[in-house]
Amino acid sequence: MIPLTLAEVAQATGGTLYDAPDPQALVSGPVVHDSRLVESGTLFAAVIGERVDGHDYAAGAVERGAVAVLASRPVGVPAVVVDDVLVALARLAGAVTDRSSAAVVGLTGSAGKTSTKDLIAQVLARIGATVFTEGSFNNEIGFPVTALRVAADTRFLVLEMGARHKGDIAALAGIVPPRIGVVLNVGTAHMGEFGSREAIAEAKGELVEALPASGTAVLNADDPLVRAMASRTRARVLLFGESEDAEIRAADVRLDTAGRPAFTLITPEGSAPVALRLYGEHHVSNALAAAAVATECGLGVADTAAALGEAESLSRWRMELTERADGVTVINDAYNANPESMRAALRALAAIGGRGPGARRTWAVLGEMRELGGDSLDEHDAVGRLAVRLNIATLVAVGGREAACMELGARNEGSWGEESVLVSDADAAIGLLREQIRPGDVVLVKASRSVGLERVAEALLADVPGAVDGATT
Repeated sequence: MIPLTLAEVAQATGGTLYDAPDPQALVSGPVVHDSRLVESGTLFAAVIGERVDGHDYAAGAVERGAVAVLASRPVGVPAVVVDDVLVALARLAGAVTDRSSAAVVGLTGSAGKTSTKDLIAQVLARIGATVFTEGSFNNEIGFPVTALRVAADTRFLVLEMGARHKGDIAALAGIVPPRIGVVLNVGTAHMGEFGSREAIAEAKGELVEALPASGTAVLNADDPLVRAMASRTRARVLLFGESEDAEIRAADVRLDTAGRPAFTLITPEGSAPVALRLYGEHHVSNALAAAAVATECGLGVADTAAALGEAESLSRWRMELTERADGVTVINDAYNANPESMRAALRALAAIGGRGPGARRTWAVLGEMRELGGDSLDEHDAVGRLAVRLNIATLVAVGGREAACMELGARNEGSWGEESVLVSDADAAIGLLREQIRPGDVVLVKASRSVGLERVAEALLADVPGAVDGATT
């Protein structure tokens, strides 16, 4: 964080100092809302959550090195007291980034945000110091907390932007205005909240509307709803995709025997070969978005291609592939799920399993996709059918009504009725897999985050310690 005195923090947030004998005490460390992350120089934000009130941890945070607490009431230790801690965090983030010369990149989309954000950050790091969202910490807390990590030497600030309601992205863009805005796609995630893909597009497009005339909107040319956002921005538009008219595009896309994509990156400057370490063809679009940002920021095509080839996933439980010592491969993609990411993960599983005499037996352990509204049963049915069409050996559907619908879709699509099984919960899935998997099998685990299906992957890996390849990919 760019250092601020407590007096400057109070001024920026509109707060009042309490129990703070030294207004010139310097906040030089990060701003955190989890007291376990406190370190020397920290400002601890006492956020009131559904189950925990941060004010209860204020004294302990100061004992561990926090300079003060950002609070909504006096807490008996040095504090900046404000009316609303979340509003104050936003104001503080704006004040700090105003002192920074970092170029701000905002990123949104229905699927692939976190993976693409990780790619963008690793590519831009070739140019200079880059701060970026950790994991999917992209809401009204994570967005300002990430922005507050900028330092005097930060060249780029990459911010993932999530939305559950209309106006959410506009509000985030108002905290720290982006100069480059990236929209990946418009899918069906949160369909239950928005009601239609057109409504989702309206919300995602708030990012390009917030860009200045001197900024750049990086848009997916292959998604009609994203491409149409060009008419909603005063910024310059840079298209990426496999479409012929995209300035940043991919040609000769192919997968290696492990399911990792390679392609030729084509830019206005020239072309270069790219071989990704990530698994699944869907990462080609993510890589093109990162290449578009890199091009806009001045990185040459050869350096961009090299950086993409070296990049890894930096966030947990996203196509996290580990091979057990006995040859079973576990793909933990259980952080979240929507219809688009489910389809991408199943195609990646099919590619990793391969075809022909040397094909490996594949398992798709899938749980519920949440917040799909009235389309939920149809979408789950479609996922089950796709698993069979892709020749996934066995679908293990985990859960209640939606899982049953997924399993029924597989049975209705299947040719002999043995392609799928329904189990009640993660423990039942673990028991089934322990009985039936054998060396050489490939197991994909995926569901919405709230389902907690990562326990299946963790149990399978714990069964046989000493993974051959424990890399996150």
